[in-house]
Amino acid sequence: WATTVVKEYTIKGFAMDDERLKSGGSVLTKQYFEEQIQRVREIRLSERKFYQKITDIYATAIDYDRSATATQRFFATVQNKLHWAIHGHTAAEVIVDRADAGKQHMGLTTWKDAPDGKIQKFDVSVAKNYLTEPEMAQLSRLVNAYLDVAEDMAQRQIPITMQDWETRLNRFIAATDRKILQDAGKVTAEIAKAHAESEFEKYRIVQDRLFVSDFDAEVMRIARHDEESGNEDGGAE
Repeated sequence: WATTVVKEYTIKGFAMDDERLKSGGSVLTKQYFEEQIQRVREIRLSERKFYQKITDIYATAIDYDRSATATQRFFATVQNKLHWAIHGHTAAEVIVDRADAGKQHMGLTTWKDAPDGKIQKFDVSVAKNYLTEPEMAQLSRLVNAYLDVAEDMAQRQIPITMQDWETRLNRFIAATDRKILQDAGKVTAEIAKAHAESEFEKYRIVQDRLFVSDFDAEVMRIARHDEESGNEDGGAE
């Protein structure tokens, strides 16, 4: 009997303890749902990217299996689903659409060393770096609202499977009157990366010409100070 219970209820790597066996072998105990609530709150507070928070929620599914085909599909599409819901493009499409060497900051709205540091090659292949402030605000609200749903489910002690999370994400996006991505998009990640890096090589020349480093700024400050001091000395004579 014990062997059967352990085999049946070893889900998500939970170790079967005496308390769980006493409760009939079920993992759906009060403690389980309390832990789920804490997991959701930790995910909310984490510094993870928006789409990573959604995948972290998916990983709390009671039947979670990281090697499952469903998991690989969800992980491969969730970022694009969020981008599509906000601005109607996949991550790759928004990079190709907005990365432009002729634009200020190459079309980026943020980058690792923003606002005063140089744009680096690794910055230009990140779709989120091209989103406007209103788009970022929408994305933040969308993800936070989804986390609210996840916490509410745990509070009501409703067990969620991997399939549930995938279905609920689509239903949630639709409920906000946003469109659901139905395919992989028109542009591959490889094409987007190549386009962004090509534009960056052209932009790099302009950036190097215009960029003022901390050292350059200090040299100019000293030069201005010396010039002003010289003018004051000349005026005193």
